[in-house]
Amino acid sequence: MHLTDAKINKRLIKERVVKNGGLQTKIKVTLLEGDILDAQCLRKACQGISVVIHTAAIIDILGTRLLLEACIQASVPVFIYTSSVAVAAPNSYKEIIQNGHEEEHHGTTWTAPYPYSKKLAEKAVLAANGSTLKNGGTLWTCSLRPMYIYGEGSPVLSHLVVETLRNNGILRGVGKHSEVNPVYVGNVAWAHILASRSLRDPKKAASIGGQFYYISDDTPHQSYDDLNYNLTKKWGFQPDSRQSLPLSLMYWLAFLLEAMSVFLSPIYKYQPPFDRYLLTLTNSVYTFSYKKAQRDLGYKSLNTWEEAKEKTVEWIGSLVGKTQVSTEEKGSLMGRWQGWGPWFLSGAIC
Repeated sequence: MHLTDAKINKRLIKERVVKNGGLQTKIKVTLLEGDILDAQCLRKACQGISVVIHTAAIIDILGTRLLLEACIQASVPVFIYTSSVAVAAPNSYKEIIQNGHEEEHHGTTWTAPYPYSKKLAEKAVLAANGSTLKNGGTLWTCSLRPMYIYGEGSPVLSHLVVETLRNNGILRGVGKHSEVNPVYVGNVAWAHILASRSLRDPKKAASIGGQFYYISDDTPHQSYDDLNYNLTKKWGFQPDSRQSLPLSLMYWLAFLLEAMSVFLSPIYKYQPPFDRYLLTLTNSVYTFSYKKAQRDLGYKSLNTWEEAKEKTVEWIGSLVGKTQVSTEEKGSLMGRWQGWGPWFLSGAIC
């Protein structure tokens, strides 16, 4: 069972074609929708399954605990949590982590919703390892910590495409000071499959259960800005050549905006356009090795950097085409509306 952002309750059943390399396999997929805080709903959803992959993003820790309890009551033996590198780093844009690994015990100190909720959820999942199931069996758990994930379907890249087209093809700079090792979405999915196989193997489960693993691949170490340009330049996107403010100045400006948000909170909910956590996340040097996952799970990337880049670039191209068509249709509609719009409105139509 695959839970995404707390959606669980029987909705419909249909067949989908799943592509795996050159193969096509028809499988029956049960789509569920519900609330991860609904214990009864979780118990029903966990009946008759063997693996839970918990991928909710920002979550209430209670939801994770309820899901773990539902697995125990339904005797689900394997629970895999999709965590994030954000539970480990970065804590400061001045800190440098290169080829970090699990034995170094990095940990986030941020209280921003995403890293904080991920940290608490991962802690609960790993602590539950070894719990006794209702049928007398054992619950085996592990956590995967992917780097920044890129690839087809990425909401971040989708937003980037729309925003850049509105900006006449100029990519907004987000992290030219960073150095990271992003990971392709297909390789992250493969790591989950390998973790599932390993936890279901009686010979491996005891040594892998309760562990966390960094997941990366052979995508070159680069800045977020360079990654965005490498994935979009085929479609004419260009980096912003304007000078940006010094990072230290941006950091203090973020602090002032956060202070303003707190000061105004009794009378107005002000959401700063950026904060210190976001600046640190996008402008730090932090890369991690996947050697432990390679050793314990047998993980190696299914897709090379060139293959991952080609798939992502072509998907971005489809987005560019759809967005441009949508913009042209909107412009055509606007032209027709402006012909008779003044009868109803005075002033420009925005």
